[in-house]
Amino acid sequence: MGAVKGKRVPRAVREQQMLDAAVITFARHGYRAASMDGIAELAGVSKPLVYLYLHSKEELFSAVIRREAAALVAAVTAAVEPHAPADRQLWSGLTGFFAHTAAHPDSWAVLHQQARTQGEPFAHEVAAMRAGLVDFVADLIGAAARESECAADLPAREVAGLAHALVGAAESLAEWANVPPEGAGSDDAPPADPRAAAERTAATLMNFAWTGLHRMMTGERWGPGVAAESPGVGD
Repeated sequence: MGAVKGKRVPRAVREQQMLDAAVITFARHGYRAASMDGIAELAGVSKPLVYLYLHSKEELFSAVIRREAAALVAAVTAAVEPHAPADRQLWSGLTGFFAHTAAHPDSWAVLHQQARTQGEPFAHEVAAMRAGLVDFVADLIGAAARESECAADLPAREVAGLAHALVGAAESLAEWANVPPEGAGSDDAPPADPRAAAERTAATLMNFAWTGLHRMMTGERWGPGVAAESPGVGD
């Protein structure tokens, strides 16, 4: 009697295993230094099988970017609390962003460091993801303006600029959030609970950005040579 053959792994499962291995390899070695041999070995498959499924290193990298970008966007949108006030929705979405990037550091390294520096078409893939996040944040800012009954005071271009700034700040904070500074004490270290760490980082950004947004929505504007009035002065 012949040997019993092992159970065949479905193509979709095998492909995800290859993508998982590719994320780790690209994040830790960089796109140019990453090898298909190394990816195949980490995935536990032959190199010809990687080429059969994903055709080339370039197509493999593009597939990785698309999958990881979709996962990040899904995490952000799923984290938003529906029907909550706009500020709470924005905070919960930021929390989802920071929680996902902290839980998937290799994925974030591919999106934020590798893909952006390798030219087209990779940079375009990441730009499309970022544009989606900017539109999402702009919608939340617009909703907040409507809640404050000042939509006319925030032109669409200004809302778009604020959304770009907020997304850029979130991207920068994601690099910083879970790395305590050298010589930092226990008060400076990220919370042991990853969710608490994400919430604290989101609150840091909200305290920086939302206070200014709220003041804009009430009609207060900064300008060079215009002194801001302190709360309670003259009351």
